[in-house]
This record gives sequence, C-alpha cells and structure tokens, in this order.
Amino acid sequence: MTTKETLIKKLEDKTARVGILGMGYVGMPLAVVFGEAGFHVTGIDPDTSKVEAFNKGISYIQDVPSETVARLHKAGKLDMTSDFSALKDMDAVSICVPTPLRKTGDPDMSFILSAGEELAKYAHKGMVIVLESTTYPGTTRELLVPMLTEKSGLKVGEDIFICFSPERVDPGREDWTTYNTPKVVGGITKNCVEVAEAWYKGAIETIVPVSSAEAAEMAKLLENTFRMINIGLVNELAMMCERLGVDVWEVIEAAATKPFGFMKFTPGPGLGGHCIPIDPLYLSWKMKELNYTAKFIELASEINTNMPRYVVSRLLEALNDRDRLLRGSNILVLGVAYKPEIDDMRESPAIDVIGLLEKKGAHVQYYDPYIESFRTHDGQRMQGIKTEAEMLKAAEKADAVVIITNHKKFDYPALVQKAGFIFDTRNALGKLGKNNPKVMRL
Repeated sequence: MTTKETLIKKLEDKTARVGILGMGYVGMPLAVVFGEAGFHVTGIDPDTSKVEAFNKGISYIQDVPSETVARLHKAGKLDMTSDFSALKDMDAVSICVPTPLRKTGDPDMSFILSAGEELAKYAHKGMVIVLESTTYPGTTRELLVPMLTEKSGLKVGEDIFICFSPERVDPGREDWTTYNTPKVVGGITKNCVEVAEAWYKGAIETIVPVSSAEAAEMAKLLENTFRMINIGLVNELAMMCERLGVDVWEVIEAAATKPFGFMKFTPGPGLGGHCIPIDPLYLSWKMKELNYTAKFIELASEINTNMPRYVVSRLLEALNDRDRLLRGSNILVLGVAYKPEIDDMRESPAIDVIGLLEKKGAHVQYYDPYIESFRTHDGQRMQGIKTEAEMLKAAEKADAVVIITNHKKFDYPALVQKAGFIFDTRNALGKLGKNNPKVMRL
C-alpha cells in the first residue's frame, strides 16, 4: 500500500492519532468532535493554565460543557498537554491558532510561524496537516509547506499531506455547530484533499472539497467580507436615515419582507468578534502587495470603524438637547460582549465606546451578565455591576443608558420603566422603544 492508502485506512478505521495545535474557541470544539467520533485526540497548547483546567475536567470554552471534556478525558479519547513533542506520535494534525492583525493593519503570522516551527520538528511520513486559522490566500502553500518540507525532505502529496480548511465557528450558536456546519477543504495536491476528506468525514457531517488551498482560503475571506460590507452598508444607511428623519429599523423590516433578492442585515455600534472586523483586512493587505486596492473592503472598514464615534456623537447631541453635558454625566453601558449570549469581548465595539466616553469626561459604568471585568485599551481593569437589581438602580440614576449588546437576559420592560433616557443602538427594545420619548434609537 502507498503512504496515502495506509494513512486513509488508519483515518477511516479511526486508529489514527489526532493532534490539535491550539486549544481555543476553534481547537477545543474540533477536538471534542473528533473525540466524540471515536478518534484518540491530543490537544496541544502552550498555555499551561488551559491544560490545568482541562485536567480538572473544566472547560474554559463557553460552547463546550465541562461534563463533555471530563467524559472524553475519562474515556481516553481526549487529553491535553503543553509538550509539543507529543506531535511525533500524531498521524493527523489540525492547526487552530490565532491570526490577529498588528496595529499597523498587517496580518500577525507569528502564531502560525511558531506552530509551524514546532510541527516541523516532528513532521513525519504518513502525516496529514490541516491549517484552520483564517489567513490570506497563499499562506498554506507559501508559508507552511516550505517550513514542513525543506529540511525534512518530505514530498507533499506522497509522504505528507497538507491542506487548508477554514474554521466556521460562531460562538454561542446551537443550531450550527462544528459537527453540522459544512467543512470546506482545499489541498496542495489532489492526494492531500483526498486524505483530509477521509479524515474529516469521520467526524463532520458534510465535507466540501475545493481545487486548491488558495480556493479554500479565499472562500473563508469571501464569507466574512460579505458580512462586513453588508453591515457597513446598513451602518451607513442608519446615518443617512437619521439625517432624513426616517426610521432605519422600519426601513430594514419593510425591505426584509421581500422573499427574494434581499438578505437582512442590521446596523449597530461597530463590528466585533474574531472574524468579521479582521479577516477581510487580510485580503486587503494581500492585494496591496499586488498593487490593487480592495475598495469595498477599505470603505466598509472605514464606516464600521467609525461607528463607535458616531454613537458617542449622537449621545452627546441627545444630552445637549436635554440640557446636559457629556462631561460629568453618568453613563451606564449595557452589554460589552461582541454579540449576545456569549462571554467573548474580542474586538467588541463596547471597548471603543467606553473609551471615547471616558475621554470626553463621562463617568461610565457597565453591566454584562457574562463578563465580570475587562481591561480597557489603556490597560485599566473595569469592573462590571454585579447584579441586575444593581443595574436597574444604576439605570435610574444614570443620565443615559446605552445599549451596546442586546443580551436576551436583560429585563427591558423594567429598564424602560427605571431609566430616564436610553440610547438603543441595537433596537433591543423593539416596540418598547418605538415612539417612546425616553428612547433614542440608532
């Protein structure tokens, strides 16, 4: 049997050992899915605090119950270590490390480089490697392949099999999970795709093979660029409707009644999360290398990035209309997570809104049932209000309440009753806020 055939057989009968490099919000759910499918999985992460939590049967990822982690660990299907030498025993490795942007707007590839360097020490014949970290087109072929093959002499598509498969995790969702979200896979060679497909289909419901790693990398960027641009469009629409004296929320709901040719997006105080504010800028950066300007991406990014300032400017005007100055006012921010029902603050617009309010001299408090404290851009730790009862008391005393994240847990009727003035940036109040003199909507 060829190396490919031998590896596929091990993957199909699930005797192949699986390694997950990076056990965060992508790696942990993926490790669990493989473990539940019957593979023996080893998670590898340099963060020893994660390993300690895992060994105590505690999940540090909201979407993965601790009971699941403890059960799989006890059954011998999932373990975790900070020792990268465990890679030498792996047949299949998925790389799930962060790919943030630098302050200059360039992709920070340091996590992929570090993971690749460690993996290169232990890469061996009969191994399939899949990069899942979102990145610019060409990363897998131009960056990862040389790291894994130049010194080892392993031949891609014959000795070792390298692919890209974009993560599609949406934290907090229960309808679409790692298991049932279709998995796009693109390889360096046809053999690479066939091996990775044999691996993933043993644990994931639907596999979508594409012709190359670059096609898979580009597909992920298209998904998030599509969302970023459409959110930018409705954010600008909100600004236009405010000037026209038209209710943007009514406009969007009316347009959404069209059963074809329209997809509903809603405005807000800015973009947040691990993907949408960042991923399209990988593509924009890559295109600048080719002397091409990604105009839609640049414009949408400019609009979305400016939304926290727009929110603060609207609040300032509203307080002026009520004979109040923003400086010295007591402002209560509701919700600091980047989306409802999660404890994730990555790129949350709340951080920018709070920072801008404080720079203008406002006294800011926040309440979020999912987030007890966080560090501001200045590195200061901000502590949240502890209970909803205290939140309602703070709302009663505040000069303005600003809804940034529309958590379902908030008692909105009680809030409308207690607060003197509310700026609802998410239309969280719905009918409670429409035509209500105490409420201003985005």
